Amino acid sequence: MKIKKAILVVALAFLYACGGSKPTTSEPLPQPVDEKEETIEEPVAPEVEEAPEKAEEKEERPFITPPPQDIYEFRAAWVATVANINWPSKAGLSTSQQQQEALKLLDFLKDHHYNAVIFQVRPQADALYDSELEPWSYFLTGKQGQAPNPYYDPLKFWIEAAHERGLELHVWLNPYRAHHTTGKEITEASVIKQKPGLAVKLDNGMWWLDPAKQETQDHSSAVVMDIVKRYDIDGVHFDDYFYPYDSYNSGKDFPDSATWEAYVNNGGELSRSDWRRDQVNRFIKRIYSEIKAEKPYVKFGLSPFGIWKPGYPQSVTGYNQYEKLYADAKLWLNEGWIDYFTPQLYWKINQYGQSFPELLGWWESENTMGRHLWPGINVGLGGDSSNADETINQIMITRGMLPESPGTVHWSIGPLVQHSSLATSIKEGPYKKPGLVPASPWLDDEPPATPEVSTEIRGERIGIKWTYPENAEKADKWVLYFRYEGGNWDYRIFSGDKRNFEMQYIVGDKKRKLQEIGITAVDRLGNQGEFRNISIKN
Repeated sequence: MKIKKAILVVALAFLYACGGSKPTTSEPLPQPVDEKEETIEEPVAPEVEEAPEKAEEKEERPFITPPPQDIYEFRAAWVATVANINWPSKAGLSTSQQQQEALKLLDFLKDHHYNAVIFQVRPQADALYDSELEPWSYFLTGKQGQAPNPYYDPLKFWIEAAHERGLELHVWLNPYRAHHTTGKEITEASVIKQKPGLAVKLDNGMWWLDPAKQETQDHSSAVVMDIVKRYDIDGVHFDDYFYPYDSYNSGKDFPDSATWEAYVNNGGELSRSDWRRDQVNRFIKRIYSEIKAEKPYVKFGLSPFGIWKPGYPQSVTGYNQYEKLYADAKLWLNEGWIDYFTPQLYWKINQYGQSFPELLGWWESENTMGRHLWPGINVGLGGDSSNADETINQIMITRGMLPESPGTVHWSIGPLVQHSSLATSIKEGPYKKPGLVPASPWLDDEPPATPEVSTEIRGERIGIKWTYPENAEKADKWVLYFRYEGGNWDYRIFSGDKRNFEMQYIVGDKKRKLQEIGITAVDRLGNQGEFRNISIKN
């Protein structure tokens, strides 16, 4: 931690010296933006089921030669479908229009060297995919329960197109929201009508599934696992909506008196706040366990509100998710009930009370299980140079503070596409070269096999071919590392179906020759095989 703190101090000192904007004491703004009441509470430890025993330590693996460069970094963007924020641009577009818009967004991510997309498939207990459990989304077709015409499965389309472009696809679900204010008519297909008694209406017009009802937890779990079983996804993602923001109900308490009284009458002893947190805790732990039992390689990620409680760390002020959303995100990170943790740190570096690096450093101090910590950042501040600098500085601070597994998730893809100057600044800066999604060794740390490589010099060009053992698991990607005379190592990333490549053997005015190459296989979880250095001789 001393090294990380030193990096933080240096980064902040540099940024302040460069004349950053004045610190502000404004309240932190969750997504969507709402003013929130400040409260400061002492920590409460909810009663939860015991965590599963840690796996036994694996035998130490034989040393393998690592590649000459570390090229890991998670680079993702959220694609929101609720209220048609990002896709489709409006409800009721034709199948062709929807697909064209989707490909444009995915091409943008590929061309700007991102490696993952977090795609919202369940905005209000509905589906942007073919489901027998919930109706087709209003935000897709303009009528809840109506399938696309001509028919296609949007999620399947997004997955295949993302994978063709070397992108992971994580499905983003809202586990409890039953109806959004922009969702228009509540049809007979809605869970509100299909499962009466599960959902309650809030003052702002939203409907919310009661998180403490066992049927709510069972239904939302069934939805998650239906997707995990039937689709070739890379991750499952929840955001910050657990119990709803109190502003949605005019500041009044969540209307769950019947559920609460049933718990008390059955001998429940927890306080009402601890009982609510306990219900969410059990659900989070359950989802993680069920995903791993079905497909261990599918990652589970959470993106909670960026502040756990005011006062953690000491100078932080703002909304209290622990007491207001009944989300003990710190516990989930401490227990390792997730594979990656993406707190929504939507504030500027020098914003007093909600400083980006200060909050990131605190969350890292709580990452006791060594999971991926990939903060969510707000790129919607505009397209001018100061906002581009803010975004780039946050990416660079994240790299410095979390060097073992850097990564950033961008809220959202909309501003990146809208502001070309912002997107170009990121691409020409920290994302100048593509990167691999960091490996998750607690899920799998078995390195893939090493390919056999052959080369053929053809004048000023060289052909490179590689073969893979027939009994080896299919490679997800390949990395070609190469170095010219007097130069540093460079690399190219290829899809798993690639088996050959032609490149310059002699480059530049000084006629520098290619000196060394090496190819590594990369599996689905980001593990790289052994690097074998091959000297190129004419």
